[in-house]
Amino acid sequence: MSTSDISISGRAAIAGLGATEFSKNSGRTELRLAMEATLAALADAGIDPKEVDGFCSYTMDKVPDYEIARLLGATDVKFFSQIPHGGGAACAPVMHAAMAVASGVARTVVVYRAMNERSWYRFGSGSYGFGSAPVFDNVNYGWYMPSGFHTPAAWVAMFARRYMHRWGATSEDFGRVAVAARDFAATNPAAFFHGKPITLEDHQKSRWIAEPLHLLDCCQESDGAVAMVITSAERARDLRQPLVLVKGAAQGISEGQQSMTSFYRDDITGLPEMGLVARQLWQQSGLRPADVQTAVIYDHFTPFVLPQLEEFGFCPRGEAKDFVRAGHHARGGLLPVNTHGGQLGEAYIHGMNGVAEAVRQVRGSATNQVADVRNVLVTAGTGVPTSGLILGKE
Repeated sequence: MSTSDISISGRAAIAGLGATEFSKNSGRTELRLAMEATLAALADAGIDPKEVDGFCSYTMDKVPDYEIARLLGATDVKFFSQIPHGGGAACAPVMHAAMAVASGVARTVVVYRAMNERSWYRFGSGSYGFGSAPVFDNVNYGWYMPSGFHTPAAWVAMFARRYMHRWGATSEDFGRVAVAARDFAATNPAAFFHGKPITLEDHQKSRWIAEPLHLLDCCQESDGAVAMVITSAERARDLRQPLVLVKGAAQGISEGQQSMTSFYRDDITGLPEMGLVARQLWQQSGLRPADVQTAVIYDHFTPFVLPQLEEFGFCPRGEAKDFVRAGHHARGGLLPVNTHGGQLGEAYIHGMNGVAEAVRQVRGSATNQVADVRNVLVTAGTGVPTSGLILGKE
């Protein structure tokens, strides 16, 4: 059997999309949020909830698949999986769902992420209870926390400082990523920062979080949910919405990988796990960077946007700073990035809202629609084992 015989490229499609509003205090349980998004996604696709026979989410999601199945009235669920590594999972539920559909294991798979990550708990708090149990991850972080590495911002700051030293990037370059994201968010009514653009001066004046990261280099903490329905491409052609094919889907762990603390690699200015994802996506899809019209680049922290552009070949190593200085990532640029406003401007739903934006761009229904979109790249969290997607038209 050849590799082409087992490829999932073009065999599954995202047929339905649903989301709640994004806020700092949803006033509902995460289960309620998940159900609202799931029912909206099924209605968008025109699929009876009872037809759902698969689920996929994150290990960090606190909403059990069996409870969603019960509330939907789904009686025969044949596939369910959860992806670890936080935001690194963002694209992987779609990959797993596509694999289940392409293999015939399931016919209608719901992927979802629901979180009250502002009103119920906060990932950026620095207080995670790691000392309560000596499991591997907790012990591993014990080597870093005594040195002040308590938060995701502090972990990313180490990589950012080295990237600046080696390639000559500046805080202003990181700021250009934030300014462009907030510009898109300002014209997106679904974004938390709708109508609130920022300037580079605003970015530079925002308070330090962990040098070289300013407040405006950091993503939001948000409440909300996003869900999607994945089915076969053949079936999706007969459903309500324009066809959105999964042309590529991949995950990656690379040498020296840790979770946010891969500081002992020979070079910490790149993201080799994202490079691995990139190679798989280009191979699966048969596409190249020039075939992508817009990208959703995981932006939990602005410094990691730059090496992602390099890993995918949109610019040579060390030249992403020049890419953003030229405005290629911004509105009207060569590769508009995060046209929904990203996690900096729209919401932080662990990257699932970015996948949703890619679906809208392919459908042609995005608020900040890019012209003549055929293919959209989506990336998941950086600094951790990660994933990625290419979505597109036939």
